[in-house]
Amino acid sequence: MRVAYYSPMPPERSGIADYSALLVPALRGRLEVEIAPRGKNASGDVSLYHMGNDPTVHGWILEQLRRRPGVVVLHDFVLHHLVAGLTLGRKDRGGYLAAMERDAGVAGRLLALGVVDGCIPPLWDARPEDFPLCGEVLELATGLVVHSHFVERRARDHGYDGPVLQVPMPAWPVPAVEPCDVEGSPVFGAFGHMNASKRIPQLLRAFGRFRASHADARLLLVGSVAPELDLAWRIDHSGLGDAVVWEDYVSEERLWSLIDRVDAVVSLRSPTMGETSAMVVRALTLGKPVVVSDVGWFSELPDGVALKAAPDEREVDRLVAAMETLEQPGVREAMGSKARELASSEHDLERVADLYAAALERANDRVSV
Repeated sequence: MRVAYYSPMPPERSGIADYSALLVPALRGRLEVEIAPRGKNASGDVSLYHMGNDPTVHGWILEQLRRRPGVVVLHDFVLHHLVAGLTLGRKDRGGYLAAMERDAGVAGRLLALGVVDGCIPPLWDARPEDFPLCGEVLELATGLVVHSHFVERRARDHGYDGPVLQVPMPAWPVPAVEPCDVEGSPVFGAFGHMNASKRIPQLLRAFGRFRASHADARLLLVGSVAPELDLAWRIDHSGLGDAVVWEDYVSEERLWSLIDRVDAVVSLRSPTMGETSAMVVRALTLGKPVVVSDVGWFSELPDGVALKAAPDEREVDRLVAAMETLEQPGVREAMGSKARELASSEHDLERVADLYAAALERANDRVSV
């Protein structure tokens, strides 16, 4: 069977590009895969489209899906940024109004009018989870691949009645790296692009409270930063001094080295767009406990590997409690062992490739009937 494969690929700076770079070689051991060059077609018996929320990365993939429906890997359930970028970003007011009306009826259209007229804040910033704008993609998908029960439920709630297969995110093979030299104990790390949804102010407050009784503790913040977060100012005014270490975008080798150094990885998210965290999966492969928000896919992580904090008025208290728990004797070691076990079983790359191959073969059978 031949698969036409639509996805961002390296050297694009995209988590989904990294995901496909890992997955495609394993798929090619089972299927014939032709990767579509950016903006162009690929040929195959069945088409596979990796859909995310970034219009600069995934806009052309949606345009190809419109030409030839196929199986969609829904990496994000909320596609509001994608749709806004392909409509308002191209001066297509009517397209945005139509997308909002498709998802939310007349009320949605009126809200969209308020956005385009500047009367209300952009919904892709203020309330994207309430208006996912995934209706067109669901209509075009002949099958869905999702990474969580959460996204499957949301798709069903939005009327999708086609086949859905849950496939875990594959675990990266662990490279031969040495932990980097960062002083402190314990050391917590948050990795990946930082924006308002990553709960950095809450993390800084929680870490400040924890460090009041753990003077040697350190917090690593690693990744690019959205300008509106003003991270440098937040760190300067946190009163934490050199206890917080921030590194911008780093090489793959240094990323692994930094994750390997920390005692636990913190990955907070609210609101969730239905995404899965590649950083959490990397942490699991290295046997690191994780502290996560109790939302979406993160809620589905086993309690044996993840401590969870709901993003509510007690969030900071729960984060402090999680840090204290990880300081108890034997906790990090026990959670780390379960993390490695989960990564090597549930997230095993060969297992994931088998599940993809089975889903694509079933999709091809339906097309052939």
